[in-house]
Amino acid sequence: MPRPRPGSRRPARARLPDGHLANVYSAACPSRQALDRLADKWSVLLIGALEAGPRHFGQLRQQVDGISEKMLTQTLRSLETDGLVIRRPNADRTVSYELTPLGHTVREPMAAVRAWAERYIDDIEQAREQAGRQESGDR
Repeated sequence: MPRPRPGSRRPARARLPDGHLANVYSAACPSRQALDRLADKWSVLLIGALEAGPRHFGQLRQQVDGISEKMLTQTLRSLETDGLVIRRPNADRTVSYELTPLGHTVREPMAAVRAWAERYIDDIEQAREQAGRQESGDR
């Protein structure tokens, strides 16, 4: 597939090696795995933490409250495998993580998801309380 010219839009969906268009509704489509990665709460939070620039492992652990070292390591490795994050060794023998150009493409949608969660948490909590009351009343 030829690369789009600068300033042109990419096609809405990628074409897979077998010629089919990517389709997240198809169980066999690899885009399902990408969706799974991006729908993970730790991925959403780590991408947000990396928006401001490179961060060390310890900085990420401090910024993303509640994440274990194991989960932080696993998520960073997965994001790196998917080409969204790059791990860079530093001269002082530390390592930093940063978003790749592909990782930068998901900043806006991930920011929208985080903002939505913060904006509508009261509505969600009210719905949960109501559902809990209905469940206890059904018994």
